[in-house]
Formats: sequence, C-alpha cells, structure tokens
Amino acid sequence: MVNRYNRHIILSEIGKAGQDKISNAKILVIGAGGLGCPILQYLAAAGVGTLGIIDFDVVELSNLQRQTLFGTSSLGEYKASAAKKRLEDLNPEILINAYTEKLTYQNAIELFENYDIIVDGSDNFETRYLVNDASIITNKPLVFGAIFKFEGQVSVFNYQNGPSYRCLFPTPPKKGTVPNCSEIGVLGVLPGIIGSMQANEVLKIILGIGNPLSGKLLCYNALTVQSSILKINKSKGEIQKVLNVKANFNKKKIINEDCEYNFSKVSFEAILEKENIQFIDIREPHELPKIERLEVTYIPLSQLEKNLDLMDSKKEKAFFCQSGIRSKKAVSMLKTLKIENCFSIKEGASEIKNYLEK
Repeated sequence: MVNRYNRHIILSEIGKAGQDKISNAKILVIGAGGLGCPILQYLAAAGVGTLGIIDFDVVELSNLQRQTLFGTSSLGEYKASAAKKRLEDLNPEILINAYTEKLTYQNAIELFENYDIIVDGSDNFETRYLVNDASIITNKPLVFGAIFKFEGQVSVFNYQNGPSYRCLFPTPPKKGTVPNCSEIGVLGVLPGIIGSMQANEVLKIILGIGNPLSGKLLCYNALTVQSSILKINKSKGEIQKVLNVKANFNKKKIINEDCEYNFSKVSFEAILEKENIQFIDIREPHELPKIERLEVTYIPLSQLEKNLDLMDSKKEKAFFCQSGIRSKKAVSMLKTLKIENCFSIKEGASEIKNYLEK
C-alpha cells in the first residue's frame, strides 16, 4: 500500500491517515461514459476502497473518441462490466461493484444508501433530477458534472446542508429540447477535463481539505481555456419539495409537479404485444448496436421526411434511435404531417438489443 500511494502519503495534507480515509470511502458513479471514465480512473488509482458503477449501456465504436476506459475489444460489452475489468487491472486492491441496469425509482434509494458520495456522470436531464432527488432523500453529497460541445460545468450539491441541483435548475427543460452529445457532438478531451475535476471534488470531500464547489458552479470553456464560478443560492422550498414526497419515491410517482419523468414513450416489450408493426431505425449508419434479430427499416432522421414512401401505411410504426430523444422528435414531426399510429421506443436500440439477447 505504501508504495502504491506513496505520492499521496508524502503530501502533508494527506499522509497515511488521509489515505486511510480514501481507502475506507464508498463512491457511486452514475454512468461510465465520457465523464464516468476519467472519474472512475482517477478514483480507482487514488485507492477509493469501494467504487460502484451503474450503467446499462453497451460500448459502441463512437464511444472510443472520448471514453478512454474502453478499447476495440470492449465493443458490445456492458460499459459497467468493461470498466470494472479495466479498473481491476489498474488497482486490484479495491472493491468494484458493476451494476448493468438502469437507475430507476425502484433501485435508486437502496443503492445510494450503500455509498458515501454520489458522482453524476449522466448525460440527460431525467437522470440528473432523479440522482439529485435520491441524493437529497438519502442525504448524500452529490458531485455534478455536465458537458456541451466545448463547455463544461462542475458543482457539489447537497453537501453539508448546501444547495441542490434543483436550487440551480428548479424545472427540467421540456423533453427533446436539449440535445445530448450523440446528437450535437462533443470535443473528445472535454469530458476528461470535467471528469477529472469531479474526481478532484470527491477527493477533497473525502479528505476534508480545500474548498469543495458547494454553492458554486464552475463553468469551463475548452476553446478559450477560460473558467468562471457562479454562486448558487440555496432554495429551501425546492429541497423541501423533494423531502415531502420521500414516501412516494419508490411508487413510480412523479417527484414533484414540475418534474415530468417520461412515461409517454413505449417500451419495446409493450410494442411486441402489438401486431402488424414496422420497426424503423432513425440512427445514422455508423451507430451501434445494430439490430440483427429483428426486421428493421433504416431511415436516418435527417432523411425521414424525404423517405415517407418507405413507411408502410398499413402498419403501426415503432421508431427508435440511440436513447429515445430523436425517435420522439420523429414521431412529433410525423404527427404534424398527419401520419398517425407512430411510437417511440422508450430506451432505444440498447433496450431492443438487451431484450432480444435475454
């Protein structure tokens, strides 16, 4: 242990006692994607005793531009499992728990209660609000990070009675109005920078040193290499809304009246109960995983309006993309064209692949 963590131990601010704190810490990372990879790498290397990874997605070729835990040999594997394998090689002295499932109402509270700090590496607002609310209910500090094209944000929420994510953004944006990196792109090194900052905040909290970004939002621009810090004021009303519905959290009820968790999309399993269905993949040709055990019509979203003739007017149409955002847009667009009986598959291609491989 002394040799592995020598550069920590010789720091007077850490020492043997501080390294013991790191070794005794239990950290849960939400998502093993662009942000999750650097977070996990640095926390594992630092010797965090127990690392939890929850991610139900699989490794795709397009991930390798920025998700540095994975290689070509990882393609098709669950990200959580592939990350666990790599991290165990990086540091076999720690415990790594891989959860190849989606974070939901049913598992969030029980899962969070087993860890000391939650780190959000997710890429969608639905998960961010869910993670925030579960952190408040379980009284866990939350280290937040987000990226968009060339810009990133970092903050610490729910730390020592500090502000939460809802104090900064009380109301989720309307679904489908904010694209993720699979739709708008992201500079490959940016998640490495922001994820490393998140790992730094985790270590500061564990060790009780420095000034965690509680009540502050750090904003970073990779093109100008400029950063700024915005103050976040605590909104007791927003936090109390979450606490008021604690009893209903595990009953598939909405967290509060402003948060619309998406129940409007249809699951793949529910679609299969229908008859006479045409499955339409609106992803770009390079996107994985490909669906091989299902008859699928391929029409990229950008070409959809020009290829309406490829849709069977006698069938109900089930659209899917990578995550469900673009397919929902497709359904909305077709409704404006008076084309009915269209559905968006809730979790996209990964849900279909996982179901077919059961």
